[in-house]
This record gives sequence, C-alpha cells and structure tokens, in this order.
Amino acid sequence: MTEPIVVATDGSPAATSAVEWAADDAARKHLPLRIVHVLDLTPYDIPRYPVSDVYDHLTGSGREILRQAGRTARERRPGIEVTTEMIEGDPVQVLRRQAERAPELVVGSRGLGGFAGMLLGSVSTHVAGHVDAPVVVVRPGPTAVRGEIAVGFDGSPESEAALAYAFEEAALRGARLRVVHAWQLPTYAYAPSMVYDLDEVWRAHEELVTGRLREWREKHPGVDVVPSVVSVHPVTALVDASAEVDLVIVGSRGRGAVRSLVLGSVSRAVLHDAHGPIAVVRPSAPEKPRPETTW
Repeated sequence: MTEPIVVATDGSPAATSAVEWAADDAARKHLPLRIVHVLDLTPYDIPRYPVSDVYDHLTGSGREILRQAGRTARERRPGIEVTTEMIEGDPVQVLRRQAERAPELVVGSRGLGGFAGMLLGSVSTHVAGHVDAPVVVVRPGPTAVRGEIAVGFDGSPESEAALAYAFEEAALRGARLRVVHAWQLPTYAYAPSMVYDLDEVWRAHEELVTGRLREWREKHPGVDVVPSVVSVHPVTALVDASAEVDLVIVGSRGRGAVRSLVLGSVSRAVLHDAHGPIAVVRPSAPEKPRPETTW
C-alpha cells in the first residue's frame, strides 16, 4: 500500500495554505493525501475546574475543520485520493508518529485551536529534523509560481540529503534548481598578520560546488541547475532566495545527541525568516551491517 503525504490542519490560514501545498505535491508525486487534525485537550485538562461540554465542542469543531480541509484539497486537485483523521493527543507527538511512515509531512507556519502551542518555533524545534520524512513548513497566503527552487549546500552529509530531495522536486516540477553555497572568511582572517588570496578562496568554493554537482547532473540530466556561490552569511543567502523561488530546501543535523541542536542555527533561522515554503530534510539512517550467518 502506498503511504500518503500527511498534512496537519487546525483551520488557520497557514494550515489552509499547507493543505493546498500538500495537495499539489500529492498530485505531482501521484500519492494519496491524509489530512490530520490533532485534538489537544491539554489546555482544558483541569480537574478542579472542568469546562462543560468542551470535548463535544472541540470534536465538533475538529470534524468541521477536517471537512473544509478535505473539500479544499479535493477542489484544488480533483484526481488525488484524500482521507481525513482526527487524533487525540499532544500535537508534536502525534505528528512525529504520523511522519514515521509518511513520504512527507506538511505543516503551517502558525497555528490556532488544536495547534495553539505549535507556533513556528515549536514546529522547527520539535518536528522538523526529528523525523525521517522531509518536513515542509508553509506560510499563509497565495504564492506565485516562479518555476525555480533553491537548496542550501555546504558539502556536508546533511546538505547531500537536501540535494537529493531538491533534484527530485525540481525534476517533478520541471523547475530550475538553484544550488546556494554561501561562505564567509573567518573573523581572524582580517587580522593584519593573515594574508588571503580572495580570488583563490572564491575559486575553491566554486570548485567544491561544481565538482559535487557533476554526479547529480548525470543522475538528473533533465534538471536545469544553476550554482549560486555567494560570500554572505548562509541565512541571508537562503532567506533572500526564498523571496524568489517556489521552495527552499535545507538539511538538518540528523540524529544529534543534543536535541535542541538537531536543526542547526542556519536551518532554524531560515525557518523563522523565510518568505515562502521551507523543506527540512534529515539524512537517512545508515544501514546496519547484516549479521553473519553461521551454518
């Protein structure tokens, strides 16, 4: 059975944009779409001061949110298979479980109702980078289709995973792929005793990008790839790119021991400041060696 793309909704404008984005992506990838609403009762779980009929009110509201979200998805992409589901629990934990088998998880950048605690900071810290599936964070409002996506690349394993996802998205969309490599000289480089040939440093960064892209161009010959090597802070480069492209893709640090550092400062800052949809991609887990068989 083909696993569906999962999108979370709480009825907010950002969630509606997320549903539309997920429906488009499901159509591109020929995948079903599951729309999930989390019924979070934690704010109302006060035994000494119970709120009468709160459960019935929230479940009724949740069913209406799902009905409208389902209609939005079906009207936008009539050919896709759409299912809806309301799940009681903590939003972060529910979404992590939903993403365990999903090819992609899509969320809005800001929430209401059942996602009152899931502002962008919570999404980036507790969901993006913590699940194997790519997590796409969508801003509210309509966006123009520009036919170009951007990916941040610094030569690390995390950015390799982001590159793989970026090439797949570009191929599916028939979009140009801008590979953004931002670099800065270290602070001590400006000391009087340090001498740098800036042209040589620049060429070294360009060679890093063009050399690594050769293999990817061979795998995806139909993708128009444009390297963008710039000498600015990576956050500035990617946030600026987000105003000009349909999607920005960044890598996460993967399975770090310190949970708060899973995303990394660049990915977290881009999530907060970007102008459009952002996809956070985590490196795949290395395959465990198979045990030897003794006969």
